Amino acid sequence: MSLLQEGQKIRDTYEVECLLGEGAFGEVYRVRHAFFGRLAMKVLKIAGMTHKETLQLLEEPIMLSTISHPNIIRVYDANTTETPRGQCGFFTMEYVAGGTLDRFWRSHGDHFVPLESTIDIGRQICRGLSVAHQQKPPVIHRDIKPQNILIGYDPSGLRVRICDFGLAKRVNPLTLAATAAGTVSFKAPEVFSDEKADSTAADVWSVGVLLYLLLVDRFPYADAEGHAPRAGQRFMPPFDPPSRFNCMVDPVLDGIVERALALKPKARYQSAGEVLEALMAWQPAVKGQKSRAAQALASDSSTKTVLGNAATSQNAGEAQRMAKQALKMAQQASQLQNAADLMEEAFNKWPELRSRYVGKVKLWRCGVVTPMQTDV
Repeated sequence: MSLLQEGQKIRDTYEVECLLGEGAFGEVYRVRHAFFGRLAMKVLKIAGMTHKETLQLLEEPIMLSTISHPNIIRVYDANTTETPRGQCGFFTMEYVAGGTLDRFWRSHGDHFVPLESTIDIGRQICRGLSVAHQQKPPVIHRDIKPQNILIGYDPSGLRVRICDFGLAKRVNPLTLAATAAGTVSFKAPEVFSDEKADSTAADVWSVGVLLYLLLVDRFPYADAEGHAPRAGQRFMPPFDPPSRFNCMVDPVLDGIVERALALKPKARYQSAGEVLEALMAWQPAVKGQKSRAAQALASDSSTKTVLGNAATSQNAGEAQRMAKQALKMAQQASQLQNAADLMEEAFNKWPELRSRYVGKVKLWRCGVVTPMQTDV
């Protein structure tokens, strides 16, 4: 049974619209604030929390949100509410219509995410994470994975936001792994022998796994989930470089991923800022023409199942229906943000719509009404 129900009022301030998803730590809902419109609300699964305990648990995400970095999710409010499990803490944050990176990745079906999109996403993740790593003492995320990366569009284009900073701080990595699909595969080797070994270098490992997944639709160590209790056994033999599976990946990009995934922490990039420097220095091998990375190359792993099966999948008919509705809504200035939200949801059902309508979404986010189209 869900912690909240559609239509439920929370503290006379929020109305629950729908359940967006569920993770190891809580359930995420889309809610409507009485004055500020749509927000996302994460209700923590830990029952019996007081207001003070909720604020203590959220100390790091709340602190980071005050920095107002474009690649870190903004947290607005934290409190408690009654649920069927008892009193649970919650916090509200920006609502990102596109959803998680997991959804974005899956939406590409049996094709790789275009290389330039993957690099753009990687750079933005590192920009946000580097801000956390530069704090004194450094703020370590501890659970970087596609489900904790939100991705959507703003007037400048694709924008990534990292969420759930520090929520894994008091959790044994093996306990967390048992409740969160894919988590083991994103954990650095040293964490399994010492649960206090989380560090900026361990976050770098997670970023390396994320890049590898986006580039080739698989994990560097394919049987990671099956060997969590004896983690040392699962890092042999060495993983294949991404270029073996994706012809768009060059030796320089191979080297960036390989260094991020060095087994010894001291051999890795030591912070997200160092990974960012490497990704910013990288350039596509082909210059002077539009990069072939814009072409979606077929993946020989045909379906994106390494993170488990998901309810979301490609659906061209449903996506076209949603796109038509969004285009109609966008004829009213008051509906532009809702139209943009709906179109982003359509992108995740049929990614071919991105190239056709991403320009309109950017304009809608700027408050610009666009002419109606009928060729959806």
